[in-house]
Amino acid sequence: MVRKTQRAGNCKPVVALSNYKRIAIKVGSALLVDRKSGVRDIWLKSLCADIAKLQEAGCEIMIISSGAIALGRTVLDLPSGILKLEESQAAAAVGQIALAPAWNSALKHHNINTGQILLTLEDTETRRRYLNARATLSELLRLKAIPVINENDTVATSEIRYGDNDRLAARVATMMNADLLILLSDIDGLYTAPPALNPDAVHLPIIDTITPEIEAMAGSAASELSRGGMRTKIDAGKIATHAGTAMIIAKGEAQNPLQSLQDGARFTLFKPSTTPVSAWKNWIAGQLEPQGKLIIDEGARGALLSGKSLLAAGVKSAEGDFQRGDTVAILLEGSNIEVARGLSSYSSHEAQLITGRRSSDIETILGYAPRAAMVHRDDMVIS
Repeated sequence: MVRKTQRAGNCKPVVALSNYKRIAIKVGSALLVDRKSGVRDIWLKSLCADIAKLQEAGCEIMIISSGAIALGRTVLDLPSGILKLEESQAAAAVGQIALAPAWNSALKHHNINTGQILLTLEDTETRRRYLNARATLSELLRLKAIPVINENDTVATSEIRYGDNDRLAARVATMMNADLLILLSDIDGLYTAPPALNPDAVHLPIIDTITPEIEAMAGSAASELSRGGMRTKIDAGKIATHAGTAMIIAKGEAQNPLQSLQDGARFTLFKPSTTPVSAWKNWIAGQLEPQGKLIIDEGARGALLSGKSLLAAGVKSAEGDFQRGDTVAILLEGSNIEVARGLSSYSSHEAQLITGRRSSDIETILGYAPRAAMVHRDDMVIS
């Protein structure tokens, strides 16, 4: 749930991060890596101290970290300038080995466990990969471990060239239903023009809606290490806000950047849509043809309408030929009324074996621990 952001008398937004239940934080390469010395350890420790305070306050935190290529090129002493694709991939492979332990060490100091997940944009847009990634992220959050998501630059192609890290952060934030996405960068928000080129550029503290005029204000990448630039941040904002996730662009160069944000440092807040529809659920409802049907009883229908997931016990039968992650229509027994539509957690063969069975019986039937539901509520759209 997105909380209201207060405003001071001069319309400068003030944010209390602890009001947000789930926060995704994207850290740019230019903040995390020094071109000569590698990881900025002191800065990273200060950021992790901020993160620890938020977790202690009850926030669920996810980190989307850039820096593998920047760190790897430092370790390999690669020249300045644009790298060839294979050089970028090699730099990422080397940099990743140093980046993950840096995050783990800085958070371990606060007795926080971490888990590393390597993703590309394709992983957030392909159904089965999406389900696997989200299941892992959800479990890490349940266990109060902080996921550190890195773009998988060792195998990426277009992402590595065009700076999609901000967009990846937005995809992760919406995939996990985050309330807030924070893009920590080397600029303190959106201006009417690139401030480095136009001294008359005006800082914009609050963006109600991303219009074509707002998009036109974005410039190109700000530095060699920061590949995305404002353009991809605006693209990230469109992804996030349309799905109901607020977004903040903030300058993160100072120590304790999240605390500075709460203490009044300047930033730009992009408000979430007033009528948010999960981009993922919208995709389920409008663009996917069901590969099968799950027939449910009246009790299961009532549970779904109250916001619960569909359990195997409430399913009377499964029809069609579908795999895990495929779309299924959920129909009320004897009426052919479509109650909901969602992504199945099981294949049709598995579903037919466990329909009507209690969750405690499923492991014995299938030979492995059951998933949380036949169709999880986060993967379901009520008709």
